[in-house]
Amino acid sequence: MKVAVLYDSLQTIGGGERVALTLAKHLPADLVTTAPNRDLPERAGFPGVDIVDLGGLIRQPPLKQIDASWKFARARLDGYDVYVMIGNWAHYAARRHHPNVYYCLTPTRSFHDQRAAMLARLGVPNRWVARAWTAGHSRFERRSIAHCDEVVSISETIRDRVRRYFGRESTVVYPPVRTSLHHFEGVGDFWLSVSRMYPEKRIELQLEVFRRLPDEKLVIAGGYSAGDWGERYLSRLRPPPNVTFLGEVPEARLLDLFSRCRGFITTAVDEDFGITPVEAMAAGKCVLATDEGGYRETVLDGKTGFLLPPEADAFAKRVRGLDDATLRGMRDACAARARRFDESVFLDRMRALLAQRTKGARPSEERYG
Repeated sequence: MKVAVLYDSLQTIGGGERVALTLAKHLPADLVTTAPNRDLPERAGFPGVDIVDLGGLIRQPPLKQIDASWKFARARLDGYDVYVMIGNWAHYAARRHHPNVYYCLTPTRSFHDQRAAMLARLGVPNRWVARAWTAGHSRFERRSIAHCDEVVSISETIRDRVRRYFGRESTVVYPPVRTSLHHFEGVGDFWLSVSRMYPEKRIELQLEVFRRLPDEKLVIAGGYSAGDWGERYLSRLRPPPNVTFLGEVPEARLLDLFSRCRGFITTAVDEDFGITPVEAMAAGKCVLATDEGGYRETVLDGKTGFLLPPEADAFAKRVRGLDDATLRGMRDACAARARRFDESVFLDRMRALLAQRTKGARPSEERYG
């Protein structure tokens, strides 16, 4: 098969980018995107990926998102056997490109489950603009999804959202983790968080946890796309002296951080899936996560980590109660759990699904155990 993978925009390293790059590298496929940072694939550990550039984007939201949607809607990508669309804007190409598969990371959260929270963060004039934009664009989103031949969700959590907001059934294929790259170096002297710098990731909760733990250290790695809400959000955070922000780091550095940390902290609101907790488990590390969303599908409470309420005191109490021996003792269970989400599992399922789609068949409703 000659495959095109369409992804919203390739500007920073995150879970969606890793999914798109994994498919582009291993199918292999052309990666069709907007405003690509051409150094990013190599930095993320995916050298040699062929990129098709649909052009730059207006930096300012929501014009950035509207611009991306328009570029995918106008795209003419001929000569491919099947199209895989990933993200919140790439699916606008579905109407003109068949057969296609939409790999849904999540229905756009600012249109649906996070709309009220997003509007509450804005001043009155911007709030009116955002309210009108999200109401109108959410209708366009639902109309676009109707042109998708097959919808695949990244988790049961997203499967429920797809059913609720799009009225579509979908198959679950969990995102890929390259577990073979990870190793356990030891139980170090710092906790690790790897996240995009956005409000729904609750970075401020992590800062509050470590204000209560002056003798512990937290290292936070991750960036944001230029010109979006992340820059504003990060500028308002006031970290205590025992918290270090690294920004976006190369793949080799990130693997080293996973291997040497004490454990992993992640606090997103109703997380879609969460690749980074699985990466932490692949490195044999305990995960402390909020008891919500995709974390419930990956973290085995009490065995590979702990699912906690989104409260600073609950996280601080758990951190205090974990000594080196306990953290080291979870290593084997964590690594075994992570292997259930290995990229080989993902690629096998996606290859089978795409082969069925090109033949006009529907994929099986196989569920993960």
